[in-house]
Amino acid sequence: MAVPMPDHDVAGDARRVFECVRDGGVAIIHLDVAYAVLARTEEAVRGIYGAKNRSYAKPTGIVANPALQEELHVLGDLQREMIRSITRKHDLPLAVIAPYRKDHPLLAGMPPFVLRNAVKGDTLNILLNAGTLRERIADLAVEAGVLFVGSSANASLTGSKYRLEDIDPVVREAADIEIDYGTSKYVNGEGRSSTMLAFPDYRVQRVGVCFDEIARVMKDEFSITLEPPA
Repeated sequence: MAVPMPDHDVAGDARRVFECVRDGGVAIIHLDVAYAVLARTEEAVRGIYGAKNRSYAKPTGIVANPALQEELHVLGDLQREMIRSITRKHDLPLAVIAPYRKDHPLLAGMPPFVLRNAVKGDTLNILLNAGTLRERIADLAVEAGVLFVGSSANASLTGSKYRLEDIDPVVREAADIEIDYGTSKYVNGEGRSSTMLAFPDYRVQRVGVCFDEIARVMKDEFSITLEPPA
């Protein structure tokens, strides 16, 4: 699991980001997989998409902690065990795409545009184990009964950014607050971010960081072979 970052005021930074986004602002934050941008309101989400030049056909992800992920996603016991093994036992980041509870009260409280833009068909995407700062922010949001959405902090199709100073100026200009914790843990030369795995069919939506380790867990512990997209 994510560990505290002793050189940073994670609790204080998480609180500042939470308050900014709760009140309609946009935040750029450090994640272990790459820098990300967070928002909550329709205006803020539209601002992010405009700055990134991102198609609305590509949804955002829900910012949730592990407990809320298990509440929101409709999964069997074995599938929940798989996710726990990858993200907790083996301490790997994973974006989980799965059917969701449409009647969950926290989803009902989201602005309609933001909710529509965070789901694709009958599924939604939740990134897990991506760093202590993001986990603290998710905890604060869930405790307050509000949900944030997130996306990678880069212009569309330019690859993930692992240092704040490498993020496109137009994207940074859209942010009301930035949290710089230096280089992301999983920096790589391919511009990869999190691995995305869709349930219940174990389809690899995106090969990202730690894919080989995730595939090994699925094979060794659950006899599931993950096939990268063609």
